[in-house]
Amino acid sequence: MARYYRRDGSPCKLMEWAKAFEDQEQKIVRRTDVGNVLISTVWLGLDHRFGPGGPPLIFETLVFGGTLDQEQNRYSTEEEAIAGHQAMVERVKQEPPHVQT
Repeated sequence: MARYYRRDGSPCKLMEWAKAFEDQEQKIVRRTDVGNVLISTVWLGLDHRFGPGGPPLIFETLVFGGTLDQEQNRYSTEEEAIAGHQAMVERVKQEPPHVQT
């Protein structure tokens, strides 16, 4: 099973992944600020599925700040990552403004 993946989900070798991962624009899928809360979705390129079964998890959404601070979801495809990012933005927006830090 492959360990490194291109943004399109196809497997690649370590050096190809490393070169792509150096490019900040390549890594960022979406970034949204809601008040003082940052929602960031990135391409990791490394399979973060540590258990058996299922497709590789190579994208991640993470919340920085507010009551959902450090809330995280991982995805297999860029399409899933974009949809997951938007869903997380909506979750953050539902939080009362006084608790967003």
